[in-house]
Parts: sequence; structure tokens; C-alpha cells
Amino acid sequence: MAADGSVDTAVSIDHLLLRAEVEAFLYREARLADESRYDEWLALVDDEMHYWVPQGAADYDPTTRVSYINDNRNRLETRIRQLNTGIRYAQTPASPMRRVISNVELLAIDVDGPLTAVMVGSNFVLREHSIQATNELRTWAGRTTHRLHRTEVGWRMAAKTVELVNSSFSLPTMAFLL
Repeated sequence: MAADGSVDTAVSIDHLLLRAEVEAFLYREARLADESRYDEWLALVDDEMHYWVPQGAADYDPTTRVSYINDNRNRLETRIRQLNTGIRYAQTPASPMRRVISNVELLAIDVDGPLTAVMVGSNFVLREHSIQATNELRTWAGRTTHRLHRTEVGWRMAAKTVELVNSSFSLPTMAFLL
């Protein structure tokens, strides 16, 4: 609020527009993963990507302890090639999935000249129908932190950390992308 009591709407509107852009990116990323459209999902990934699912809280250096997933872009490309072969039996056929994204928060905004990066946190609940063997309807829930860069062709993921609610316990096979 300005000294005269008026609200600086330009900042608020810019913030809301940025949040809407980022939310649209998160929803698209989730839909592509849910629909096993992994090549399109990979197109959203920056060359410096770090994809991490820690065991427990994300309060440690992933090079010093075991993690469920600790991938760079090359490793993600390999996993996606395996998923696309149709012979990765843990996901053949692919699990039908749907996730709900909520509580989206812009945690940091890099405004060094033109906007180049944001850190965004969100909660998710993912329902996976594990039809390959158990026919079980599984629930995965947690908090995701994305580091996104704006490029000439749109937003790209530079990092994604997924902190699962139950990550301190034994988990079933996680052969898909969270």
C-alpha cells in the first residue's frame, strides 16, 4: 500500500499474471506425466535439470545419501526411452494416473533484468491405478518444488524436487515420473 493509502495494482497484477503463467505450466507438466506423454514432458526440461525424490525430507545433499530418484537430464532421457519401449514391465501397460495440484506459491522470483527464473512450491495428490500386477489404486501425496527458467520458447524446468508424505517408509515401485 502506498503512503496515500492506494494499492499498487501494477505489482499485484504482474504477480497474478506470473502466478497464472506458472500454474498453467505446472498443470501442463502434470497432465503430460499423467498421460505418459514423456517425450512432450521431456521437452519441458532444461539441459541443467535436476530431478530429485529424496528419502525423507529434502534437507540433505543428494550426493551424500540414498534417494529414491536423483536424476539429471541424461538419466531422465534414458528412463523415458525405457518407458517408451513398452518392455519396462513395471509400467506395461502404463498406469492410468491423475494428479491434483494445489497450494501453488511463488517462493522466489529472479528479476535480474527481464524475468528469468522462479522457484515455485505446490502440493499434489496423485492417484495411480497399478494395473500391471496388483490392480491396486495407490495414492501418492507430497510437496513439489520447481525451479523454472523462462526461455524464448516458454518455461523450462531446471529442477524438480518431490518430497513424498511417506518418503521415510518403504514405498512400492515408482516406475513412472512424479
